[in-house]
Amino acid sequence: MQPILTLDLTRGESGIYEIPEDWQRDYLGGSGLAARILYDALTPELDPLGQEAPLLFLNGPLSGTAGPTVGRFVVCAKSPATGLWGESNCGGFWGVELRKTGFDGLLLTGRAEGPVYLFIDDGDVDILPAAHLWGKDTYTIQEAINDEIKGGKVRVLGIGPAGENLLPSALLLADHGRVAGRTGMGAVLGSKNVKAIAVRGTQPILVADPARYDPLRSAANRALKGDNFTITLREMGSATAADYFDYLGEMPKKHFQAGVMEGVERLSGASISESILVGYSACHACVVACGRVVQLPGEKHKRKGPEYETLMGFGANLWIDDPAFVTRMGEICDIYGMDSISTSNTLGLAFSLYELGIITKSDTGGLELEWGSHDVVERLLHMVPAREGFGAQLAEGARALGRRYAAEERAVQVNGLEVAYHDPRGASGMALVYATSPRGACHNQSDYFLVDIGQVEETLGMEFHERQGGADKAANVAKHQDWRTVFNSLVICYFGNVPPETVLDLINTACGLEWGIAQMLRCGERAWNLKRIINNRLGVTRANDTLPKALLEPLPDGGSAGYIVPFDEMLRAYYKARDWDWETGRPTPAKLHELGLGWAAGELWPEN
Repeated sequence: MQPILTLDLTRGESGIYEIPEDWQRDYLGGSGLAARILYDALTPELDPLGQEAPLLFLNGPLSGTAGPTVGRFVVCAKSPATGLWGESNCGGFWGVELRKTGFDGLLLTGRAEGPVYLFIDDGDVDILPAAHLWGKDTYTIQEAINDEIKGGKVRVLGIGPAGENLLPSALLLADHGRVAGRTGMGAVLGSKNVKAIAVRGTQPILVADPARYDPLRSAANRALKGDNFTITLREMGSATAADYFDYLGEMPKKHFQAGVMEGVERLSGASISESILVGYSACHACVVACGRVVQLPGEKHKRKGPEYETLMGFGANLWIDDPAFVTRMGEICDIYGMDSISTSNTLGLAFSLYELGIITKSDTGGLELEWGSHDVVERLLHMVPAREGFGAQLAEGARALGRRYAAEERAVQVNGLEVAYHDPRGASGMALVYATSPRGACHNQSDYFLVDIGQVEETLGMEFHERQGGADKAANVAKHQDWRTVFNSLVICYFGNVPPETVLDLINTACGLEWGIAQMLRCGERAWNLKRIINNRLGVTRANDTLPKALLEPLPDGGSAGYIVPFDEMLRAYYKARDWDWETGRPTPAKLHELGLGWAAGELWPEN
């Protein structure tokens, strides 16, 4: 891999960080390698928004090679949302352009004296004034910076007002609405007074064996383009299975309290395609093209269309069945730079507490939080990033809102990160996924809900288990997490339904390795456990591996009516599969040494 560009914003000094070769081999790149690079810095005392806090942007060895769905990069730091490992994953073109500048990553420390933006141009870096951009939205700054910088188009990654105001849900946005959405990475950038990072490069992206890699990646793309999963994603987007999720009881409704909702069929990929879809968008060299381009009734201009999480968050979660309205709410989140999952989930909690009389009009400034109220939802979305009125309470997220009203148990979150919209009562593997994810309640450390409906990779030694099974699937979940950690290290999009054997061939030819399937999975397991021990250092124990109350209660109706997730027995089986200590929640010394993480055992197990 190429070196990482380092930049101390306090001193205005840049440098070069050469990635140790054994780290490249053991962690590949992406979030796995980021965890190794940041390990020493992520201490309990570190303020995620302090000027000494590091923020790392990192590609993987396949990023930008025109392989299958590899136009992605990661952003990692200590999360201001959770106080734990923070990681977000983004598509588009920015990461690829960064690689073309001659750097595989950018490591920021310090804090600029005033608002700035960074410009990295073929190896050179400039720190430019951005006071005139402060307060502007995420799309406006892309246009403004491209107007300012001469010599050809630049790719811009930036924050909106939410990042400037340090919301724990603040995201980073590039291109046509491609976001690094979760764990508050936008707030970390905002805390450094950096509004945006512009990149432009012309240098080639190299692989170890291009003569073998190029035909492999070309064949992989051809196979992927004709894959049934790809075809449905292209035609109907990430909400392609929304109707089926509703049938199974996996689609949450009314803040995870209802199993059936009239009109919910309007919130599906098929419905979007038949009504407002006018085009597709794709990340760099991607043959899937899952991005939606829509045109709302009565309007001439085109917008980014909603993906599944946004459709559910501002739709069924808030008892709304209008896809045009949801589209506009998703766009508002993007413009302000707010994660749509965390924001909509927190709104759902507020509406729920209002229905119970725990929150009243005196708390909301006179707003009536009635389920399905379009006007109130839209008004709140404008209040949240500005921390205006009741929006200031919503801005801190679901856990903080619940605590404020002595109702934290009603917040549907894990370790401070709001749960995504795949209900484990409809696909029980997600119970373990949410509870054990290194970044909180995350569906992008393992999309096991697809395994629960039949997408089983037998080559990896995985087996099919009933979607509402229990402890029998715990080892399967762990293996799938390891597999997806490989994806997050390469960095490959989960929507690329690429066979494990093909992924292995791409790794070996791009990286000059001679791995087998077991070594590839071991790389994922190593990175998963490294993130775990970072979180152990930051205070995580077995007590953190839990689910919110709402997900442990049966629903009254719908596809999962009456089902209770057997969580305790599932977690115990998971710990056994992982070889984690049941008393402390830490990987055992034997497991650490087995994975080549023995160097961390002394800190984690000082008594041994």
